[in-house]
Amino acid sequence: MYAYICPDGADRVRSMRGLWDALIRFTLIYGEAWTTPEVSGVACWLAPGNTTVGFRQMLRTGFALARAMMRFAGSARRRAMGVIGYTDELHRHAMPGRHWYLWALGVAPASQGQGVGGRLLQPVLARADAAGLPCYLETETERNVAFYRKHGFDLLTAERAPGQDLMLWTMARQPRP
Repeated sequence: MYAYICPDGADRVRSMRGLWDALIRFTLIYGEAWTTPEVSGVACWLAPGNTTVGFRQMLRTGFALARAMMRFAGSARRRAMGVIGYTDELHRHAMPGRHWYLWALGVAPASQGQGVGGRLLQPVLARADAAGLPCYLETETERNVAFYRKHGFDLLTAERAPGQDLMLWTMARQPRP
């Protein structure tokens, strides 16, 4: 998704740092952020009852997400807004009730394939199971579908975002006894 939004590598690095800072800031207020001790990965979860981004939430976070988006180049900002609008629509349709929302999961390339992502998922998956709540996510990377399936997520949809050259997969995990 990041390469789609910001095709220019230098612009992507600059823009995505601000976006990740905003995502983490938002998550620390409205959910939970989990990381490894050496910060080789991070999982940003929005908690049940806080899985949508509205004006009140934006205000409370100092408009961090909006400010991060405004730093994108014009064409990148338009692509990002299109993706966000579409994923918000998919999310509302797929998960109308209380649930945990895996908003972002990132693992440093050098640490991928070593179980970091799975370990970052486990604390919230265990809490969701204990509370009898489902979990939801979107991914824009096909290889991630197998990773999330390994952790109990089922595929809901796989489709190209309208008017965009980006595939999206939505997935949900029902609580385990």
